[in-house]
Amino acid sequence: MILIADGGSTKCSWCQLDDAHNRVYFNTEGYNPDFMDTAAIVASLNQNLPSTLPREEVTDVHFYGAGVSSAQKAEVIAAALRQVFPKTKAHVTEDLLAAARALLGHKPGFAAILGTGTNSCLYDGEKIIYNVDSLGYFLGDEGSGSYFGKRLLRDYLRGLLPDGLQDIFKETYSLGTRNDILDRLYNQPLPNRYLANFAKFAYDHNNVSYCREIVLEGFETFFQNLVLHYPRFQEYTFNCVGSVGYNFRDVLTQVAKTHGMEVGKIIRSPIDDLVAYHDELPVR
Repeated sequence: MILIADGGSTKCSWCQLDDAHNRVYFNTEGYNPDFMDTAAIVASLNQNLPSTLPREEVTDVHFYGAGVSSAQKAEVIAAALRQVFPKTKAHVTEDLLAAARALLGHKPGFAAILGTGTNSCLYDGEKIIYNVDSLGYFLGDEGSGSYFGKRLLRDYLRGLLPDGLQDIFKETYSLGTRNDILDRLYNQPLPNRYLANFAKFAYDHNNVSYCREIVLEGFETFFQNLVLHYPRFQEYTFNCVGSVGYNFRDVLTQVAKTHGMEVGKIIRSPIDDLVAYHDELPVR
């Protein structure tokens, strides 16, 4: 039996795959080694994994994770997986490879993630061959949930939300004082997830021109700062996974076409296609 996991910063989607190709899906919270250590991941897995999962029978875990940017980061998660699944081999790599495999299979092309954070790459059908660094939510992640959440929260704190949105935003998220919000951002865990939580507001109020404009501007910035820096980017179709890209796919398609890039596959989550990719391989 193997487990396949697509681990974003907010949510981790899992599939249990056995020798008969039966699939069981479940979710846990996300595990980003930039924000969680091995002990915290072990505690969360022990609390959130299904009680029906036979841990002793798991031989391999293929974990694709946000924040897995080095061997050291990968080991933070791998060590947790080995503790929770004592007979398993832990294969931990970046979530960007999961996106590429889910979107493109064994074909070369361009793949992107637009969820809590942002990432993108060129893929040769087996591995990532070129990447423009998204730089994370402090410096980049243009077009992501944390990017839009930061814009909405900043405008709210400055009293700049138009068309009655100021009060609606406050009531929707039960926001406290300015100091409460800044304390949550600067002194408490997972600030990127906190920011991304606000992105849904733009979707729920997309009939308001302000919300439509910030989404358009965010995706335009994503293209200007990342996509347009890929060599011969117009030769590829634009393929994307992630809730933000999926929910705003009409705007994303518009921006891509503006830059001469045809749109291919846009999906909310890679897990189904990722499982299909692994199901073509021999099941251990």
